[in-house]
Amino acid sequence: MTGVRTRPSPPPSATTGRASAKQTARQASPEFLADEPLALPSEEASAPPNTRLSHHSLPGNPSEDGGGTGSESDGRPLGLTGLRNTGNTCFLNTVVQCLSNTRALHDYILRDGRSSDASMPAAATKGSLMNTFSALIRDMWTSSDETERVLTTAPLKSMIQRLAPRFMGSQQQDAQEFLRYLLQGLHEDVNRVTSRPKPITTDIDDSLSASQKSMEAWKRFLRLENSKFVDLFVGQLKATLRCTVCGHASVTFDPFWDLSLPIPSRSGQVRLQACFDLFTKEEVLDGDEKPTCSKCQKRQKCTRSLSIQKFPRILVVHLKRFSPQERFRGKLNTTVDFSVNGLDLSPYSAGQTPCRYSLYGVANHSGTLLSGHYTAHCRHPYTAEWYEYNDSRVHVMDQRNVNSGKAYVLFFELAGSKHRSGSTHV
Repeated sequence: MTGVRTRPSPPPSATTGRASAKQTARQASPEFLADEPLALPSEEASAPPNTRLSHHSLPGNPSEDGGGTGSESDGRPLGLTGLRNTGNTCFLNTVVQCLSNTRALHDYILRDGRSSDASMPAAATKGSLMNTFSALIRDMWTSSDETERVLTTAPLKSMIQRLAPRFMGSQQQDAQEFLRYLLQGLHEDVNRVTSRPKPITTDIDDSLSASQKSMEAWKRFLRLENSKFVDLFVGQLKATLRCTVCGHASVTFDPFWDLSLPIPSRSGQVRLQACFDLFTKEEVLDGDEKPTCSKCQKRQKCTRSLSIQKFPRILVVHLKRFSPQERFRGKLNTTVDFSVNGLDLSPYSAGQTPCRYSLYGVANHSGTLLSGHYTAHCRHPYTAEWYEYNDSRVHVMDQRNVNSGKAYVLFFELAGSKHRSGSTHV
């Protein structure tokens, strides 16, 4: 299509969901530091719209919505909109439902209007992807007509297919790969950096402390990538490389959009913490994998471990059920046990800072790699009730059934993030 270029594939650091366990976490952009809390946007009124609203009368604005209840006149909460399956689009519908129930993103689109961010000239689509996505979310949350309880995602699908040919056709797609592409595409559309500065090619000074290196790495990233999506979804990993000969340790920091966790067992049941344990477990680099020790000035046997330096406000966890090793042996159907009420990630914090997340969304996959179906379990951002989204069908569900054993992508919100404050380190 004239005037629209294909969005480039994610850079090597933004790996796909089927890369190695260590590489998959390294991608693009962070905001909440493990040992230094960062400023969060203030939350205003908590009520969503209760009628179809104009662009200038958005939910959550105390001066305009009059403190709505988040329900229509029949008492049914808003946002419970089904999405029509137009041919193996359950992967897209599931991702959209999880993002629709992401409170901070929901507020950004419906309340803030993001007028100051939209249609940045540097974006490949001139803001059209964000506009199309926003229009869909608005319709999902402002529809009070019973006949509009089921909407189509055809405009969004058409837009994405023009930008990324790999999503063409009616074949089933990987929900995590689509989510990554969508988030990064939306980020590009509203990137606050409108004129790309020259990249910094020099390495970060090795004499700096780990905290200083983290801040410098983050500052360099923000020079190029800075948007509301970065504010919400991106964290930072700390990789520690230690020489087994001289004991010298070096650290590097990389941003990530999500964490792709290996599953330690092919069958049965494992706890989500066991997946984090395996992801952060120290590994030995020897033989052909030997890195060069900066102190010994030669290739040496080393150990490498990961920890989380910055915790994003919204943490996306991808369970690697379709890793390269499993692709020819089928899907890993291991049940991963997780808590709906709280996830303590303090043991994986680089600064051992207390950190808890609350689950609010699950993208489930049933079936096989080539033939399967996606559904979503989401906690309503205003009523806190759980609902199952199965394409056009939306049903209330018991919280005890949220973990169906088919979880593929988990969505967590940083506990207390609405009220956390502090000064940034950049």
